[in-house]
Amino acid sequence: MTYILALDQGTSSTRSIVFSEQGLIVAQAQQELPQIFPQPGWVEHDPIEIWRAQLSTLKQALASAGIQARDVAALGITNQRETTVIWNRKTGLPIHNAIVWQDRRTEPACALLREQGLAGTIQAKTGLLIDAYFSGTKLQWMLDHVDGARALAERGELLFGTIDSWLMWQLTGGAVHATDVSNASRTMLFNIHTNQWDADLLQALRIPAKMMPQVLPSSSLFGHIKTDLLGHAIPIGGVAGDQQSALFGQACFSAGMVKNTYGTGCFMLMHTGDQAMHSHNGLITTSAAQVNAQAQYAIEGSVFVGGAVVQWLRDGLHAIQHSSEVQALAESVPDSGGVMVVPAFTGLGAPYWKPDARGSITCLTRGSTVAHIARAALESIAFQSAALLQAMSRDLASAGQAQVRELRVDGGACVNDLLMQFQADLLGIEVLRPEVTETTALGAAYLAGLSCGIYKSTDELSQLWRVERRFSPQRAPAYATELMAMWEHAVKQTVL
Repeated sequence: MTYILALDQGTSSTRSIVFSEQGLIVAQAQQELPQIFPQPGWVEHDPIEIWRAQLSTLKQALASAGIQARDVAALGITNQRETTVIWNRKTGLPIHNAIVWQDRRTEPACALLREQGLAGTIQAKTGLLIDAYFSGTKLQWMLDHVDGARALAERGELLFGTIDSWLMWQLTGGAVHATDVSNASRTMLFNIHTNQWDADLLQALRIPAKMMPQVLPSSSLFGHIKTDLLGHAIPIGGVAGDQQSALFGQACFSAGMVKNTYGTGCFMLMHTGDQAMHSHNGLITTSAAQVNAQAQYAIEGSVFVGGAVVQWLRDGLHAIQHSSEVQALAESVPDSGGVMVVPAFTGLGAPYWKPDARGSITCLTRGSTVAHIARAALESIAFQSAALLQAMSRDLASAGQAQVRELRVDGGACVNDLLMQFQADLLGIEVLRPEVTETTALGAAYLAGLSCGIYKSTDELSQLWRVERRFSPQRAPAYATELMAMWEHAVKQTVL
């Protein structure tokens, strides 16, 4: 049997999954990733801990599958995007904790870029809005705040990377400093039209070009794992940022196909083919995973707090002991009783882009219980996702294109039937949950499989995608319209 190994390094956990040639999970291993909160609004990870956990789960997954490294045809990597690492070229050691995509410390730097009139230029070149979410200002912050960093960088002694680059450097023993187009497109430093680092943007943020990794298509031979790690030099054949990887794993290969991932955050992407569509409704343009030199694009809406609101119910409010208990608690009441939870713990992402927003619970009464709050928190995931699809619909309408007819879903929270049905009711379209919901890791496996010849084309991969359950709308459109109006009112109350 042919096996493909996928490394899925996420925000809250690190996983390794062994897939069969048919795209089925053979074995997996997972470790929770500790979060570091130095100050309010700051979020960090320990890069060394990320590497150790990834290597540990990799070995565990192989052992659980009962196979050796030589049985693996190729390895794919998918990762939390925008999270920024700088390390020393000679020692391989990071100069600072990784600054996580959720981190808001660089908002003043973003405000300065806006004041300098760079918003239009950055959006035209990168497809992105200026925001602390993206890697560029995180990289700039480290160079400015770590003693001696800028001088070392100017001498070529420091390297920048998103998590994929950091893992490849470690896996190859420092032989490979690379990334793929999907991860590069999230830095605010990459021109998505030329597929190159943009010299003007690097200069504007005072970032030495020699720090930047080589950029390759997502399905490429990036390098080989050093033999002494696992006893065999497995080729690294696929790399993609987690959301583009999920889009690929959902077999969304053509324009108009949409997926939504319900993870720590929620991320909705619509493939737009080889055309970079410009959004007028708060979405961003991004590079989709590429299987060759032909550029591929998507428009994306990013919700900063999705499934993480369940962690907040567990760890912050102590409403539940385990995340799996949230559906039962939410279903213990028929509805939220009018309660609205807006989990703007680190500001609001698309389509609002309100960095100064803060979380709120509104419309409480004496009859409100923790069950109502739990249900409202769960529903907030669907409300935020519905706002994204509405923004996409407005963009499609203005471009004279057909509206979205179905939504493919994945991620940890998509197993919650209550949430998925509520999502279908809000959207008024079918929500499709596939048999394999680990589509983020699956996309990386597929990209690796294409590069080493296991799969001949994306048409072959489309045949492997299968629906596990369809959630059809069960409510009249007026129901969704009324609830979305209540949601938007609650959102307005979160901005300070």
